[in-house]
Amino acid sequence: MRSPALELQTETIAIDPRRELARRVSGGIEIALYWNPDDETTSIEIWQPDSELTLQFYVDPAHALDAFHHPFAQLDTTLGGVAYVT
Repeated sequence: MRSPALELQTETIAIDPRRELARRVSGGIEIALYWNPDDETTSIEIWQPDSELTLQFYVDPAHALDAFHHPFAQLDTTLGGVAYVT
């Protein structure tokens, strides 16, 4: 009698290559600065816990620290647009 065939199940796990460089909380929102070593990009992520809305955008690495301290002032100079993440 043969044993039943084993079924191999695989699961894809997404690994975020970004590295968090800084995080702060101000006025009820959380702001994080990230660097991605794979493509040398820097990005800002803003999370508003009350609405659970997350806003992400890329910034020029030369302006990353300014964007971290004043994220909304940098929105008009972002690289690649803005993404809303839920």
